[in-house]
Amino acid sequence: MTVSSHHQVAAPRAGFRPNGWSALAVAIALLFSLPVLTVAAAALTPAGATWEHLKSTVLADYVVNSIVLMLGVGIGTAVVGAGTAWLVTMCRFPGQRLFEWALFLPMAVPAYVLAYAYTGLFDVAGPVQESLRDLTGWSVRDYWFPEVRSMPGAIAMMVLVLYPYVYLVTRAAFLEQSVCVLEIGRTLGCSPWGAFRRLGLPLARPALATGVALALMEALGDFGTVQYFAVNTFTAGIFRTWLGLGDRISAAHLASMLLMAIAALMLVERYARGGARFHHTSTRYRPLPRLALSRLGAFVAMLACALPILLGFVLPAAALAVWALGEEGMRLGAFLVYARNTLLLAVPTAVLAVALALLLGYGRRLGLSMLGRAAIRVAAMGYAIPGAVIAVGVLVPIASFDNALDAWAREYLGFSTGLLLTGSIAAVIFAYLVRFLAVAFNTVEAGLEKVTPSMDAAARSLGRGPLQTLRRVHLPMMRASLATAGLLVFVDVMKELPATLMMRPFNFDTLAIKAYELASDERLAEAALPSLAIVAVGVVPVILLSRAIAGSRPGSQAAGPQ
Repeated sequence: MTVSSHHQVAAPRAGFRPNGWSALAVAIALLFSLPVLTVAAAALTPAGATWEHLKSTVLADYVVNSIVLMLGVGIGTAVVGAGTAWLVTMCRFPGQRLFEWALFLPMAVPAYVLAYAYTGLFDVAGPVQESLRDLTGWSVRDYWFPEVRSMPGAIAMMVLVLYPYVYLVTRAAFLEQSVCVLEIGRTLGCSPWGAFRRLGLPLARPALATGVALALMEALGDFGTVQYFAVNTFTAGIFRTWLGLGDRISAAHLASMLLMAIAALMLVERYARGGARFHHTSTRYRPLPRLALSRLGAFVAMLACALPILLGFVLPAAALAVWALGEEGMRLGAFLVYARNTLLLAVPTAVLAVALALLLGYGRRLGLSMLGRAAIRVAAMGYAIPGAVIAVGVLVPIASFDNALDAWAREYLGFSTGLLLTGSIAAVIFAYLVRFLAVAFNTVEAGLEKVTPSMDAAARSLGRGPLQTLRRVHLPMMRASLATAGLLVFVDVMKELPATLMMRPFNFDTLAIKAYELASDERLAEAALPSLAIVAVGVVPVILLSRAIAGSRPGSQAAGPQ
C-alpha cells in the first residue's frame, strides 16, 4: 500500500508543476557544474613552457606519490575501519559500548591538524626526542627516530583520520546482517575469524568498497598534510603552480588530471558495488549474538579499538590543549578575529546549502523529469571533487569575466572596474556550495523520505500548492534534518583549507588558514588554539553520526524513532 501511495504522489499532476521544478534543478545543476566543466575543458587548452617544465621535472613525482598515498591509505583504512567495526558489532569485551561511538572521534580532526600535533610532539625539537636525549645522553646522531614529515608519516596521519569513513559504512552493514547467516556459519564449523573472513566481510564488501573510496577521495584532495610534510602530490602541485608560478593554465591541466583520477576512482567504486549483489533472504533481525572473548582476546580487542582513538584524537587533542593554554599560545583577541572571519564564510554557506538542497530534494519528491533527476545528480557530485580543483574551476571563469568587464569599462566608460568577483567572499562561498551541496542534499533528502506521501495527498486534497505544502507540512517535520544538514556543512567549511587558501580575499584569514600559516612557520604553539577550535566544533556531528548508526539495525528499539 505504501508503494502504491508513493507512486500516486510522485506522478506529475496538475497544480504541482513538476516541469518548473525540473527547470530549476537543471539551472542549479548547470551553475554548479561550471567549475568541473571548466577544469575538464582545461585538458584541451594548449599549455605553455611551464607545463613542459612540470612534465620534465615533477609530474612523475606527482603521479607516483599520489598512487603510493592511495595504496597506503586504502589498505590502512580498510584494515582499521573494517576490523574495529567487526569487533564492536559482533564481539563482547570490556569497553565495547564506549568504543562504539568513540571510534568516530578521529573524524573530527582534519589530517593537517593531526600533522601539526605529531610534528610538534615527535620532531627533533619536540618533547619526545628531547626527553629521549635527556634520559640517555645521546645526541641527534646517536640514534634513529622515525621521520614524521615523510610519505609514511602522511599515510599514517590520513589513516588515523579517514578510517572512520570505512568504520561508518561497514559497521552499518554488519548491523544489518541477518542472524540466520551467522548461525548457519557456526553450524558449518566456522570459527569467529572464519565467520568474519568468509561471511561477514563478503556480505559487507559493497559497503567496504564505498568507505575505502570515500577515504581515497579525501586523501587525493588533501592539501595541508602533504604540503606540510613536503610530499609532492597533485593537490600540492596545483597550489604551487597557481600561486607560486602564477600559471593558471598549467594549474588547470594538473587539476584536470586529478579530476580524471577522481572520476576513475568513482567508477571503480561503483563497479565494486555493482559487480556482485548480496541480498538477505530472511527477515529474522533478532539482536546480533555477540561473541564473548577470552581474556587475551578481550585485551587484544580493547587494544585494537583503543589505539586508533588514542592516536587519532586523544593524544593530538591533549597536545593542542596544552599548547593553546601555554604562554606561547595565540592571544584571545587575534583568535576572535579569525573566528569571526570563519563565521562570515561558514554561516551563509550553511544557510544557502540547506536552502538549495531543500529546493532540489523537494523538486525530486514532486516528480522530476529524467533530465531533472540527472541534473540533481550532477549538482550533488561536488563533494567528490577536491577543494583545489574546485578553486581552479571557479577562479578561471571568474577571472576571465572580471578581465573582460574591466576591458569593456576602460574602452567605453573610461574607468577601470578592477576585480569585482575574484578574491571576494561571494566567490569563496560559491566554491563552498559547489563542494558541499551534496552533504546538505543527502541529509535533507533523507529527512524528506521520512514524511509519508499520504501527507502530500492530504495537502493536495485541501487545495494546497507545493510551496504551501512545503512550508506548512514538511518544514515543521524536518527541523532536525535541516539543522543537521546545516551543521555538517558548517563544520566542513571550517575545515576546508585549499579552496579557502586559493580564493580568500586579501588579508582575510580563517581559523584553518591561520593554523596552516603558523604551523608552516614552525609556530606550532600559536597554531594550537585555532586547530583545537576546529576539532571541538567537529566533534558535534560525530556524536550525531554515532547515535544514528547505533539505532540503525532493523528491528532494534532505537531504529524506529531515529
